[in-house]
Amino acid sequence: MVDPVVMRIASSVASPLIRKLFQSEGPGAGLVDRPVRIASYVSFKGEKRTLDGTDMHDLAAALVDEAFRTGESPAPTDERWAVVDALTTTLYALGDLTLSDVAAVELGHTALARELRRAADTPERELSADATYFYERLLETACLHILNFFTQRSTFIPATLVTQSRRQGELIALIDELIARNPLPGSADAAFERRYLEHIAQKHNALTIYGIDLRDSPERWPLDAAYLSLSATCPDTRTMDASGVPLTPDPVRLHAEDAFLDHDRVLLRGDAGSGKTTLVQWLAITTDRDRIPFVLPLRTLIRSDTLPTPDRFLTSVACPHTPPDGWTERVLRSGRALVMVDGLDEIPGPDRTRIKDWLLDLTRAFPGNRWLVTSRPTAVRPDWLDGFRELTLARMTDTDVAAFVQRWHRAADACSYETDLLSALRAKPDLARLATNPLMCGLICALHRERRGYLPQDRKELYDAALAMLLTRRDLERGMSTPDGLEMSEPARLALLQRIAYALILSGRTEMDETTAESLIDRALPSITISSGTADAPAVFRHLLLRSGLLRQPGPGVVDFVHRTFLDYLGARAAVEDGHLDVLASHAADPQWEDVIRMAVAHARPHERVGLLEKLKTEADRTQTPATTGARLRLLAMACLEHATELDPRVRAEVEARAAELIPPRTVEEARALAEAGPLVLGLLPGPGGLSDEVAHYVTVTASMIATDAALPVLKRYCSHPDLRVRAQLVGTWHRFNTDVYADEVIAHLDPDDLSITIDSPERLRALDRMGPRPCVGLHGPHSIEDMTQVLDPSLITRLALSDNPNVNDLAWLTRLTGMTSLSLIDCPAVADLSPLEDLPLTSLHLYSLPELSGLKGLQILDGLKTLGFSELALPGNGLSALPASAPLEFLFLGRNTLTSSGLRGLGRWPTLQTLSIGPEPGPLTARDWEEVAALPSLQCLNLNSRMLAAVESARPFARVEQLFLPQFTGTEDLSALPALFPHVRTVTLIPLPGQSVDTGPYESLFPDAALTALPRTYGY
Repeated sequence: MVDPVVMRIASSVASPLIRKLFQSEGPGAGLVDRPVRIASYVSFKGEKRTLDGTDMHDLAAALVDEAFRTGESPAPTDERWAVVDALTTTLYALGDLTLSDVAAVELGHTALARELRRAADTPERELSADATYFYERLLETACLHILNFFTQRSTFIPATLVTQSRRQGELIALIDELIARNPLPGSADAAFERRYLEHIAQKHNALTIYGIDLRDSPERWPLDAAYLSLSATCPDTRTMDASGVPLTPDPVRLHAEDAFLDHDRVLLRGDAGSGKTTLVQWLAITTDRDRIPFVLPLRTLIRSDTLPTPDRFLTSVACPHTPPDGWTERVLRSGRALVMVDGLDEIPGPDRTRIKDWLLDLTRAFPGNRWLVTSRPTAVRPDWLDGFRELTLARMTDTDVAAFVQRWHRAADACSYETDLLSALRAKPDLARLATNPLMCGLICALHRERRGYLPQDRKELYDAALAMLLTRRDLERGMSTPDGLEMSEPARLALLQRIAYALILSGRTEMDETTAESLIDRALPSITISSGTADAPAVFRHLLLRSGLLRQPGPGVVDFVHRTFLDYLGARAAVEDGHLDVLASHAADPQWEDVIRMAVAHARPHERVGLLEKLKTEADRTQTPATTGARLRLLAMACLEHATELDPRVRAEVEARAAELIPPRTVEEARALAEAGPLVLGLLPGPGGLSDEVAHYVTVTASMIATDAALPVLKRYCSHPDLRVRAQLVGTWHRFNTDVYADEVIAHLDPDDLSITIDSPERLRALDRMGPRPCVGLHGPHSIEDMTQVLDPSLITRLALSDNPNVNDLAWLTRLTGMTSLSLIDCPAVADLSPLEDLPLTSLHLYSLPELSGLKGLQILDGLKTLGFSELALPGNGLSALPASAPLEFLFLGRNTLTSSGLRGLGRWPTLQTLSIGPEPGPLTARDWEEVAALPSLQCLNLNSRMLAAVESARPFARVEQLFLPQFTGTEDLSALPALFPHVRTVTLIPLPGQSVDTGPYESLFPDAALTALPRTYGY
């Protein structure tokens, strides 16, 4: 078979020949409403023919001659004229085609050649095989040039557009008809999402501010006008030194609504009234537009025997809108959901295991979504939800309280009382100690206004006054009357409400069926005096629901209390009145009963208090497993003394003596438990003399968490302590005290060596000048460059951290800090150019959550760096080549999402690297990446997040590593593969999560030749 050289015919030869087959274009653009048929183009038919049969034969011969001239003979020479005749006949068939030019172009040159052969009745039948092949290839070449000729005509493009428009119109009409018959799932989803988000906004964009709903005020206020942004705390694990200890040991404080900035699963802890549910409401109405919020109160979900699957999310919370089939699962699969599960502490202990399994199954089945679970602090142990970042709502600072008071009085139109109340809070420490969360602040504001400046002095008196306000004064002040004529006194209402509360507490739930509530009321009515009106159970229940201000209906046929605090308070009152002291003591080990027991001591008469405290003593002695439970019960008894206004001195002394056995605290758990006992503990805390550094730190943790003015003398005794953990604790608790007073009396006396001080408010920034030289400073929040420049002494600053600051867009102002050797930039989205840092003596740089590294200028010129760290900042595709290759790096930290597309390729360019620290979830790492690590000639220390242990098991041994650090260690990890991977390791350090401890015993046999230790990470409480 000959080679198809015919395709080599030059266009400069073929095009003029082919053009002769067609008539020349006339004047004008030739715009037509439909394509022109090929037959009307040809020049050898019709009245205006310009090409006759001889001309056609000569044209075909020219094409054949050109094919023979350009290469080997494509066909036998004696068949040359037979091929010319066949080609002439076939080209004549152009005049018989009914195809349009547009249709021919759509066919392509090969199909057009077939059409011509069919129209010419296959004139190649008498040719040999080689001649036939040559004829067919030559015809296809001619057809290719014919089609090219069509596309160059001025009429072709308009005709094509007309055809395309006509076809698109027909297609659109067909699609519209199809959609009308069968709507697309996406369009139905989008329409439903609009309705659903409107429903969420209407349902959750309102907030009850206790005490405002008097006279002509509405009961609920717009959430965006009343919401106060609170802070949450979590350990700072982002910046670490060679031993895995954070360089800045303060806890991370962030706005609670920013909980998802660097983690998509969060367990948020907070005390009663701290604002957990309000935060859920706020997130529901302010979430990103591409996020779909699901608000799932657990007390509602457990009404059913089974927890809801995604398709029942909306029906389980009585959403009135019905989604398209499969909508919820489609949202979850696309990773667009924000699922908020509220009130884990309101669920009985036995139910929490199935809730945990349900939650973890959902998060595994639908990765990429955001998940928030709320709970009281003691409801579940740390790390109870695997993979969830744990945050704790912080106590309101002085600034928070002032902002809340201002908003409350503005919303209540009572600004004339605002200044007096703020003065009272500053002058009365006992009162200020109550204003620790939005609920208590709201009650204090309401009572201050209602009582014209008189304020309760303790928690029980505050609750008593609040209940009186809600039960009686509320209706009187608003001028409301009862349509059914039913009138009840305050004692009668309380008697019924506390029976409902106590029944809920005994059942371990926070919601009750309406029928159960009516049944309780029905049994109690014979002993209750009704002032007037019909006194049947349904009417009384409706009256309490509408008029008490304490009950509400979260769903059809269900009732609960407006806040858990009132539930505990009224339930405790009922237990005392019924003489159920044994019941109270038997539940003392249950954290859900702690507030109930404390309030019961407040309600009890003197002899009943003695009896209850004696029973707690007996229960503490009997409960030795776990041992911490007995200790906690002794401290609970001591915490109850705060509410025991009258008590036998012998009993008081015995309770204090038994609690004193736990002092000083020797673990973080003991320190927290002591703080729960309140200010009475402060008088028992020792000074630093004779204490180990660790125990001294725990003492400051206890005093810090009590956080009253009475704690200041205790904390001041530790100002000269040399241990960094103690000094860091004293700095970390600054937010709990008056800014200026604490700065002058505590911080100004701390040794600044290696101690970083965080400035997160304008008040702190102004106080920095008065605290003496501070070489290590962290500036958190949107401080202006001008303000920061004014307070930073250029001759002092050696270490600076800038975080959560959108105002920092130019680093040129840092050039005046000529002694700065360490810089951290965290969540500063406007930073794009590091080149101003070139002339500074920087040896350490940490970058977290900045814009894409590929767009960050000036990093490669920082060739003096010895320490470099990244997190939430993905390296570009070329990986580590984006970093300064000539820097004498000794320490490199690669945190979350840094290696998503690059891995560790190029790590060997730093032969001086001694310590490599790899944080959680840096990105996928392969065996080749670990080979890069093992090949480092100077590597001695590897800091490997415990979540990465499974990924490293496939690596070859790290023969040079002598020190191994495992941060975020939980005690459940399998370390059996590590001895072979690290054959020459000398020290293995387990670093648990803050506030936790790890028993090294189970792992000692794995490392017989290495020192195995557990380094506590416990500061900033």
